[in-house]
Amino acid sequence: MRVVIAEDSVLLREGLGGLLARFGFDVVAAVGDADALIKAVAKARPDLVVTDVRMPPGFTDEGLRAAVALRVTDPDLPVVALSQYVQHSYAGELLGSGQGRAIGYLLKDRVADVAEFAATLRRVAAGETVVDPEVVRQLMQRRRDPLDQLSARELEVLALVAEGHSNAAIARILALTEAGVGKHIGNVLAKLNLPVSDDTNRRVLAVLTYLRGQQ
Repeated sequence: MRVVIAEDSVLLREGLGGLLARFGFDVVAAVGDADALIKAVAKARPDLVVTDVRMPPGFTDEGLRAAVALRVTDPDLPVVALSQYVQHSYAGELLGSGQGRAIGYLLKDRVADVAEFAATLRRVAAGETVVDPEVVRQLMQRRRDPLDQLSARELEVLALVAEGHSNAAIARILALTEAGVGKHIGNVLAKLNLPVSDDTNRRVLAVLTYLRGQQ
C-alpha cells in the first residue's frame, strides 16, 4: 500500500515512516509542510495519506486544511489526520467529505498500540471511517449552543450588553447593583469559555456569540 506522510518534525516523520515500513506499507513520500503534501499526492497518487494537523508556516491547522483540499479534488482518497488535540476548524469538513468514507482522525497521545495503529490505517484505506471517541465527544460538545449554559438572568444581562448598555445602565434597568452586573458578566465570559484578554474584547466576543445565537 502506497502512503504519503506529512509531518513537520523530522524525527517524527522518519519514525512514522520506519514504523509503517515495518508493517508492510510503501512510503512513497514523506514531507514537512502542507504545500509539499499537496504536490506529493499529485505526483505519487498514493493509496493513503497520513498527515499531522499542525504544519508550517502557522502551525495551526494547515495539515487539516490540506487534507480537506485533497478530498475536494479526490473524495475517495483515504486520509488519516493525526493531532495532539482536536482542531475544531475544518475537522467537521474533513469528516463530512467523501460521504464520510475513508477518513481517520486520531489523537497522537491516545495511540497506545502500533500494531493496532497500522490496522487502523488499513481499515481507513479500505474505506472505513475511524475517529477517536474523544474527537467525537469534543466535536459534539462544540456543536451545542453555548448560550444554553447561561441562566435566564445572565441572558438578560448579555442581551443588554449587546444593545450597548454600560454596567451602570444595566444595573438601573434590571434593578441590580453594578457589582452584581459585573458578577453576571464574569459568569457569562467564563461559561462561554472566551479566551483571556482585556475585558473589552471579551465583551465584544460575548456579544458576537449572542448575536449568532439569535440568527
